[in-house]
Amino acid sequence: QVHVVESGGGLVQAGGSLRLSCEASGTTFSISVMGWYRQAPGKQRELVASMSTAGYTSGTKNYADSVKGRFTISRDNAKNTVYLQMNSLKPEDTAVYYCNAFAGAEAINYWGQGTQVTVSS
Repeated sequence: QVHVVESGGGLVQAGGSLRLSCEASGTTFSISVMGWYRQAPGKQRELVASMSTAGYTSGTKNYADSVKGRFTISRDNAKNTVYLQMNSLKPEDTAVYYCNAFAGAEAINYWGQGTQVTVSS
Protein backbone atom coordinates (compact mmCIF):
# COMPACT_ATOMS: atom_id res chain seq x y z
CA GLN A 1 0.00 0.00 0.00
CA VAL A 2 1.11 3.53 -0.81
CA HIS A 3 -0.18 6.65 0.83
CA VAL A 4 0.33 10.09 -0.73
CA VAL A 5 -0.36 13.44 0.87
CA GLU A 6 -0.32 16.77 -0.95
CA SER A 7 0.35 20.20 0.47
CA GLY A 8 1.10 23.70 -0.74
CA GLY A 9 -2.06 24.85 -2.48
CA GLY A 10 -3.60 28.25 -1.95
CA LEU A 11 -4.71 31.51 -3.47
CA VAL A 12 -2.33 33.50 -5.67
CA GLN A 13 -2.61 36.33 -8.15
CA ALA A 14 -2.04 35.79 -11.83
CA GLY A 15 1.66 35.77 -12.60
CA GLY A 16 2.52 34.44 -9.18
CA SER A 17 4.07 31.16 -8.08
CA LEU A 18 3.22 28.23 -5.85
CA ARG A 19 5.01 25.02 -4.99
CA LEU A 20 3.08 21.85 -4.32
CA SER A 21 4.55 18.94 -2.39
CA CYS A 22 3.55 15.30 -2.39
CA GLU A 23 5.00 12.93 0.18
CA ALA A 24 4.65 9.21 -0.39
CA SER A 25 4.77 6.59 2.35
CA GLY A 26 4.26 2.87 2.66
CA THR A 27 5.58 0.51 -0.01
CA THR A 28 7.23 3.31 -1.96
CA PHE A 29 9.61 0.85 -3.64
CA SER A 30 6.65 -0.25 -5.77
CA ILE A 31 6.14 3.19 -7.30
CA SER A 32 7.28 3.57 -10.90
CA VAL A 33 5.73 6.93 -11.82
CA MET A 34 4.64 9.91 -9.78
CA GLY A 35 2.66 12.76 -11.16
CA TRP A 36 0.34 15.65 -10.71
CA TYR A 37 -3.16 15.86 -12.11
CA ARG A 38 -5.73 18.61 -11.84
CA GLN A 39 -9.47 18.90 -12.09
CA ALA A 40 -11.30 22.15 -12.63
CA PRO A 41 -15.05 22.47 -11.97
CA GLY A 42 -17.05 20.81 -14.72
CA LYS A 43 -13.97 19.37 -16.38
CA GLN A 44 -12.27 16.01 -16.46
CA ARG A 45 -9.16 15.31 -14.47
CA GLU A 46 -6.09 15.91 -16.60
CA LEU A 47 -2.40 15.14 -16.35
CA VAL A 48 -0.24 18.15 -15.52
CA ALA A 49 3.19 16.59 -15.10
CA SER A 50 4.71 13.22 -14.36
CA MET A 51 8.10 11.75 -13.60
CA SER A 52 9.35 8.22 -13.94
CA THR A 53 10.87 7.10 -10.65
CA ALA A 54 12.12 3.60 -11.43
CA GLY A 55 13.96 1.60 -14.01
CA TYR A 56 16.00 2.80 -16.94
CA THR A 57 13.58 5.67 -17.57
CA SER A 58 13.98 7.03 -14.06
CA GLY A 59 13.96 10.81 -14.11
CA THR A 60 12.07 11.12 -17.37
CA LYS A 61 9.58 13.97 -17.16
CA ASN A 62 6.37 14.64 -19.05
CA TYR A 63 4.33 17.85 -19.12
CA ALA A 64 0.98 18.92 -20.47
CA ASP A 65 1.39 21.42 -23.29
CA SER A 66 -0.52 24.02 -21.31
CA VAL A 67 2.10 24.12 -18.54
CA LYS A 68 5.35 23.58 -20.44
CA GLY A 69 7.87 26.27 -19.62
CA ARG A 70 5.91 27.34 -16.51
CA PHE A 71 5.72 24.25 -14.30
CA THR A 72 8.55 22.00 -13.16
CA ILE A 73 8.26 18.60 -11.52
CA SER A 74 11.10 17.42 -9.32
CA ARG A 75 11.76 14.93 -6.54
CA ASP A 76 13.70 14.40 -3.36
CA ASN A 77 14.36 10.68 -3.10
CA ALA A 78 15.53 10.90 0.50
CA LYS A 79 12.17 12.37 1.50
CA ASN A 80 10.04 10.31 -0.91
CA THR A 81 8.63 13.62 -2.01
CA VAL A 82 7.72 15.02 -5.41
CA TYR A 83 7.29 18.72 -6.01
CA LEU A 84 5.47 20.80 -8.57
CA GLN A 85 6.87 24.29 -8.95
CA MET A 86 4.28 26.45 -10.67
CA ASN A 87 5.36 29.81 -12.06
CA SER A 88 3.58 32.42 -14.16
CA LEU A 89 0.25 31.10 -12.94
CA LYS A 90 -2.86 31.90 -14.93
CA PRO A 91 -6.53 31.93 -13.88
CA GLU A 92 -7.05 28.85 -16.06
CA ASP A 93 -4.66 26.96 -13.78
CA THR A 94 -7.31 27.12 -11.06
CA ALA A 95 -8.22 23.57 -10.07
CA VAL A 96 -7.88 20.92 -7.42
CA TYR A 97 -4.46 19.38 -7.87
CA TYR A 98 -4.01 15.70 -7.10
CA CYS A 99 -0.83 13.75 -6.55
CA ASN A 100 -0.68 10.32 -8.15
CA ALA A 101 1.64 7.42 -7.50
CA PHE A 102 1.52 4.57 -9.97
CA ALA A 103 2.72 1.14 -8.92
CA GLY A 104 3.60 -0.33 -12.28
CA ALA A 105 3.97 -4.00 -11.37
CA GLU A 106 0.51 -4.11 -9.77
CA ALA A 107 -1.01 -1.52 -12.14
CA ILE A 108 -2.45 0.36 -9.17
CA ASN A 109 -2.95 4.11 -8.94
CA TYR A 110 -2.78 5.79 -5.57
CA TRP A 111 -4.28 9.25 -5.16
CA GLY A 112 -3.96 12.00 -2.63
CA GLN A 113 -6.89 13.95 -1.26
CA GLY A 114 -6.18 16.95 -3.47
CA THR A 115 -5.16 20.51 -2.80
CA GLN A 116 -6.94 23.59 -4.11
CA VAL A 117 -5.05 26.07 -6.26
CA THR A 118 -6.88 29.29 -7.05
CA VAL A 119 -5.38 31.93 -9.35
CA SER A 120 -7.10 35.30 -9.32
CA SER A 121 -7.01 37.65 -12.29
